[in-house]
Amino acid sequence: MDTPRPLAVVTGASSGIGFELAGECARHGYDLVIAAENDLLHDAADLLRVHGGAVHAVTTDLATYDGVEALMGALRADGRPVGIAVLNAGIGRAGAFLETDLADLARVIDVNVSSTVHVARRLLVDMAERGEGRVLITSSVAAETPGPYNAVYNASKAFLQSFAQAVHGELRDTGVTVTALMPGATDTRFFVRAGLLDTRVGRSKKDDPSLVAHQGYRALMAGRSRKVAGSWRTRAQEQLVRRLPVPARTALHAHRTRPHGSGSHL
Repeated sequence: MDTPRPLAVVTGASSGIGFELAGECARHGYDLVIAAENDLLHDAADLLRVHGGAVHAVTTDLATYDGVEALMGALRADGRPVGIAVLNAGIGRAGAFLETDLADLARVIDVNVSSTVHVARRLLVDMAERGEGRVLITSSVAAETPGPYNAVYNASKAFLQSFAQAVHGELRDTGVTVTALMPGATDTRFFVRAGLLDTRVGRSKKDDPSLVAHQGYRALMAGRSRKVAGSWRTRAQEQLVRRLPVPARTALHAHRTRPHGSGSHL
């Protein structure tokens, strides 16, 4: 009898980095369960099936508890253990904090933070019991900088970096690893959806999501706790920014994310 293919789950897989990470898993012999809330997910599933594996698309709103449980139900119905979990779902909402709708800010936290913790807690229990499994959590180089005009998003990514590295430390020597993926500005739909096109960062040159995903997958399989991914320019800028004092980082971020024509200031 043929050995069943291993299973990977990827959230936020309808486009961008998540789609490319799903492709990396599929090319390396994994069947997929992919999740997102938008209609692009089924088109993504069709494209991912060309790699020869099974792909189950779960359209669900991960901003809600029930939405996450719907994904977990699909994984339980599959019956196989999850070998790789890519927790990539994330959104942003740009703008001055006091001028941004509270419901929009709360949704950023629900998707980026709450759903990631929820899925990780569900999956890591089984991985730890089996003594094997790999989790990749998409944070961002934005995690290292306070984010004027993107305050909640940057804070959510800082949480994810800290969370991933903390759990990685707890699970050391168990056979289970957790990796924080730290991309820079990447050419995805994020900048449109977050309302960042009218900013310097929105208009800047961006990295190829396939490059970010390739580097992220390699770091995941190597069991690294953290990987800054993208072009040499992104990696060099990250090293430079980390050496700056926090006030300088904050001012630099404000310069790059302040909406065009905004009179707001630090």
